[in-house]
Amino acid sequence: MSGVSTRQQQINEIVRCGKEPVYFINKYLKIEHPTKGLLPFDTYPFQDDCIKDFNDHRFNIILKSRQLGISTITAAYSIWLALFYKQKNILIIATKMAVAQNFVKKVKVAIANLPPWLVLSKMSANNKQQVVFENGSSIKAIPTSEDAGRSEALSLLIIDEAAFIRNFDEIWTGLYPTLSTGGRAIILSTPNGVGGQYYDLWMGAEQKTNEFNPIKLSWDVHPERDQKWFENETKNMSDKQIAQELLCDFAASGETFLQNDSIEYIRSLTRFPLEMTGPDNDVWVWRYPREGHKYVLSADVSRGDGGDYSVFHIFNVDTKSVDVEFKGKIAPDRFAQLIYEWARKYNKALVCPENNTYGYVVLTRLNDLNYQNIYFENDRLKYEYLYAMDKSELVAKGGFSTQANSRNKILTNFEEAVRNKRIEINSTRFYDELKTFVWLGNKPSAMKGSNDDCIMSFAIGLWISDKYGANMSSGESTIANEMVKAMKVNTNTTDASVISPWYNNKFANGFNPFLPVMTSDSIIDSPNANKNKAIGDFSWVIK
Repeated sequence: MSGVSTRQQQINEIVRCGKEPVYFINKYLKIEHPTKGLLPFDTYPFQDDCIKDFNDHRFNIILKSRQLGISTITAAYSIWLALFYKQKNILIIATKMAVAQNFVKKVKVAIANLPPWLVLSKMSANNKQQVVFENGSSIKAIPTSEDAGRSEALSLLIIDEAAFIRNFDEIWTGLYPTLSTGGRAIILSTPNGVGGQYYDLWMGAEQKTNEFNPIKLSWDVHPERDQKWFENETKNMSDKQIAQELLCDFAASGETFLQNDSIEYIRSLTRFPLEMTGPDNDVWVWRYPREGHKYVLSADVSRGDGGDYSVFHIFNVDTKSVDVEFKGKIAPDRFAQLIYEWARKYNKALVCPENNTYGYVVLTRLNDLNYQNIYFENDRLKYEYLYAMDKSELVAKGGFSTQANSRNKILTNFEEAVRNKRIEINSTRFYDELKTFVWLGNKPSAMKGSNDDCIMSFAIGLWISDKYGANMSSGESTIANEMVKAMKVNTNTTDASVISPWYNNKFANGFNPFLPVMTSDSIIDSPNANKNKAIGDFSWVIK
């Protein structure tokens, strides 16, 4: 090397290189260009900033555009660390074996072209995946697997394209303890939609809720790229490809079920509820019940102690809005009681739980509570249920049956409604689920580790609201009147005596918006009392 001929000059250079990795990389490392061959590694300012961050912060996470040379700069940093420090165990985890081997190849090319006097520790072993030095340091690259790196005690962990690693949440859970002795981590990737472990780590870094230092590198950090370059580069790229490979945009880069502008529309509607009440304050209320309005209560029912949640939504059919939402872990029988109380508060809403294993428990309990405004797929089933002396078996036919065809149908309707802005929902919980509701093959589903309970409850409720939102035709009203005439009025209804355990005492001396707006007593006492006495407890049948 020119200018470094004497032993003292070499020692001075070694000392400086050991202290200044950017100096070492720029002056002595060479890289192999795919078309130009072997070249000196002349770094760009943004790459120098990365090296500085690697040294200054124990944990770094990089959100990057493609073709910025970040994998190469991390390989150069690994060489510097392994050469100038003893016992450094460096592990690189890549998406594929070929990528891992290419990383090690970069390391070998750079070391082979260093001045001999600068290679302070000779390689004692090397193969396609690993380089081991006599000073005890090593650089190893492996493809992803469930047990990748778990047995290692790491000095530096580098994870390449983390957003595209399958089961990265499980892998990271296993890897994090390997850094407990003071090890460092560099996690880098282009975005791959909202959700997942990489996304969560990045968001935590931005919000300063974890230890990671965020480094965002969009396409324009490269000094040789301008608007003309961008326009030429993106001519044959889709919006998703542009967002993923150049713009560092999580939302637009993923295969989410809804388009980014629809998700943004829902985000713009989110607001804090007027009241948070019920079990664990998980019932969120945005609008109180309004006299004369029709309501639908839809529900997605879970076991209550697993990974899924039970959810219900109350739709105001007249205003096209979701006025109440519950999301929590609650046993199905208690969930049914909660549904019963809130359905009564909202003008005896039409109740439609998903008709699955746990939904049957809810339907049975609602029947025990004598709540009869339950959704049935057609009038015949509903009339059979209402006429029956023993309703316990027929109630199982109520609710919404989610099969492949019906699921696609309600989700298609849901997408159209949001896209055309014809429904209002203000829930942050619903918005959070939308960000991780993606296409898995040909089926829209929640990403692994996420939930879609709010989405399914909402889609069911929207479908039922659309189907039954218009006033009944005169023909339907006639059928309903004839049906009521044939019914025996149950004068022992328990509706008037049931008060929610979450009754709000601040309304004790006045109107309580959480009590039913219309009761059977108020109907009977109305100017049309004679007519309504014949209807009695079945007044809900005729809207």
